[in-house]
Amino acid sequence: MIPIILLIILIIGLCLLLYMLREAFLNDVVRHELLFPDFPDSFGRISIFFISDIHKRTISEKVIQIAIGNADFVVVGGDLTERNVPLQKVRSNLMKLRQIGPVYFVWGNNDYEANLHQLHKVFQETDINVLDNSAVSLHSNQGEKIFLLGVDDVTLGRDRLELALDRTEANHFKILVSHSPDIIKKVGPKQNIRLILSGHTHGGQIRLFGFSPEEKGGIKRVQKTLLFISNGYGTTAIPLRLGAPAQCHLITVRKGTDTP
Repeated sequence: MIPIILLIILIIGLCLLLYMLREAFLNDVVRHELLFPDFPDSFGRISIFFISDIHKRTISEKVIQIAIGNADFVVVGGDLTERNVPLQKVRSNLMKLRQIGPVYFVWGNNDYEANLHQLHKVFQETDINVLDNSAVSLHSNQGEKIFLLGVDDVTLGRDRLELALDRTEANHFKILVSHSPDIIKKVGPKQNIRLILSGHTHGGQIRLFGFSPEEKGGIKRVQKTLLFISNGYGTTAIPLRLGAPAQCHLITVRKGTDTP
């Protein structure tokens, strides 16, 4: 006979394990409205579907259906894949995202574990825009511009923010995408980067009693810049989460009093 205390411990452990599995495979699309007083009037608003740290996951059709019609474009914030993920799964995930709108991608550290030649080929076949220390301009009907910048992975030392900034114009509204939020250390107020979209931390992935060495997903202001950190959609090492549920995002950016 199993002692009653041991049985209770086993049941609690099993329940916790099932809960952690559930958090790891959630398909939550979190909605955000971010306000900036200097957002260009003629755009009205822009809506971004942001997803990072997909890793080994297959993007749920539920997520895609929520985003279709509600986003102007998609941003993939790095770690689209990792070692031993079938290329067909990567292609399938990208084709799903293309249903939402144009897709912009920045490199994450785990993406470099894939076959880069084959990955570049998939990007070409699926019409993915790679922001590799570069920038693109978005235009309103009245000719105003917003610049979307992307840097290569900071943790591998491949980021060149100055190269991306060289492709922008000084006084225009800028959104920067970086896999790692550590890029904030290289951003200054004169660059007019108003929003950074990042992931990488997985929100700590497993937070024991609410604590983890990695920062939990959220939004915080650093001088003139709003730093957005996602918990990410997938997991690394083990497919479990605790206190940092899987998430992706629908982000609306418009003119208004600064988001705190």
